[in-house]
Amino acid sequence: MTSATWALQPGSGDIPADLYLPATPGTTLWGRLPCAADEAVLTVESGQQVTVDTLSHEGLLDDQGRDPVRFFGAHGIAAEGVLEDAIAIAASSSSGRDAAVDGPHVVTGPIAVRGARPGDLLKITVLRTTPRVPYGIVSNRHGRGALAGEYPLGDLTVSTFAAVDHEPDGSLVGTMPVTPGGDHLVRFPLRPFLGIMGVAVAGDARPHSVPPGVFGGNIDINLLTEGASLYLPVQVDGALAYVGDPHFAQGDGEVALTAMEASLRVTLQFDVVPRDEALAMFGEITGPLAETADYLVPTGLDEDLDEAVKACVRAAIALLEARFGMDRTLAYAYLSAATDFDISQVVDLVKGVHARIRVADFAGVPLAGAGAGSGSGSGSQFATDPAADPSDTPHTAPHDAKRSQIARTGDEEAR
Repeated sequence: MTSATWALQPGSGDIPADLYLPATPGTTLWGRLPCAADEAVLTVESGQQVTVDTLSHEGLLDDQGRDPVRFFGAHGIAAEGVLEDAIAIAASSSSGRDAAVDGPHVVTGPIAVRGARPGDLLKITVLRTTPRVPYGIVSNRHGRGALAGEYPLGDLTVSTFAAVDHEPDGSLVGTMPVTPGGDHLVRFPLRPFLGIMGVAVAGDARPHSVPPGVFGGNIDINLLTEGASLYLPVQVDGALAYVGDPHFAQGDGEVALTAMEASLRVTLQFDVVPRDEALAMFGEITGPLAETADYLVPTGLDEDLDEAVKACVRAAIALLEARFGMDRTLAYAYLSAATDFDISQVVDLVKGVHARIRVADFAGVPLAGAGAGSGSGSGSQFATDPAADPSDTPHTAPHDAKRSQIARTGDEEAR
């Protein structure tokens, strides 16, 4: 068993952006997502980059003892290999989290982006993801998962420890045993990404952290790795963006309940896409839309998986019509012939589906709309080059006292 003695502690190591947002009791929410009544812990300009520390909830939860040193120590991790911010948040009572009704996730933020208004899109681009520890956890608990009622076998909570190793080419892999307590012979590639990326909802009630929605949140789309962007419909002035639920690896569906959950340091860029430009590029977006170097990725969300698929197909048709001027009947036919519709996850109460529309298929098609040749810095990467322990009944919680603004710029702290 690995005995990890290193961790990327708060403020240490490489911090690529000029702005750095650590994960502290004052800069995080635990189990809930921000709403309009929350005060930003950091304010940035459109186009600005921020390095953000995110924390996995695994090892912090009440059913795991709420003691990450003891929890990970049982898996052979030395105390110095446990993150100090994880220890601090687990020990803090300031979150007000109620394990009986709140979600499990720790989110860092919210971050206000100047100029963002309802009707605009907020584009969050993932520039860099850095593992903060060489291990993670995959959990199946509380009768949840695709096979609820069949798994877990016996125990109420199963937390599978997965280690991180290097291949000869330097790439990172996760490892697991074939039998409990055995050698880690199973090896699988790591593709770190954030399971939660979102913007605040209107009103003064914080949403439960588990179900995703039009605001983003717990969308668990594993394509959102380095270089990918997520577009979210802004709900409140300033957007009030947040991130969390860091994953080292996740299969589509996330069937056991969680991915390989593990803490990340991420560098993100926040861009406001004004409404008129957003309409020209994508049409009317009513939910999260992702973009990678190869794909446009519309989404569909619903408690019923069949309805989530339908919503995603409708979103994909509308996107092809708005972006490329494609006839809707022909778009439907194209999607049937050439586009995969993947299950993002089936475990977050609201199920998610995302489509992978190959942008290369439209290399010879002029972009439709007024923004076809605009190519502004806030817009799509294809604007100028088209080839190029949670509750089962989550509810909103009233906003509590405003939290302090804590962020570091360079070597100084701003409040």
